[in-house]
Amino acid sequence: MKIKGLVLGSVVLAALCAPVVWAQSDNSATNQPATIQQRKKNQQDRIAQGIRSGQLTPREAANLENKEQGVNRELKGMRQANGGKLSKADRQVVNQQQNKLSKQIYNKKHNGRTGY
Repeated sequence: MKIKGLVLGSVVLAALCAPVVWAQSDNSATNQPATIQQRKKNQQDRIAQGIRSGQLTPREAANLENKEQGVNRELKGMRQANGGKLSKADRQVVNQQQNKLSKQIYNKKHNGRTGY
């Protein structure tokens, strides 16, 4: 009986905390989903780590940075076209572009060339 109460209490507590976590995952200042913003940061961090470790040559890093800037410019254009918001279709396009860039970062970091 005590176990049922403990499990039920845990479920209720989790249900009450979920909206707080959900609200924190959205960057309301820019109306940009945290996933897009966080992925941009993560990919920047991965490029920087590749430079520090020597996994990326300066040319490879510059190429990746240029591609990332292109995604950012397109994202900005999508926002301007839609009054500062991203449509679901726009989010899908950006997600696909970020997936492609992520694979390129991985491939460049693991191609055997070094920056030193």
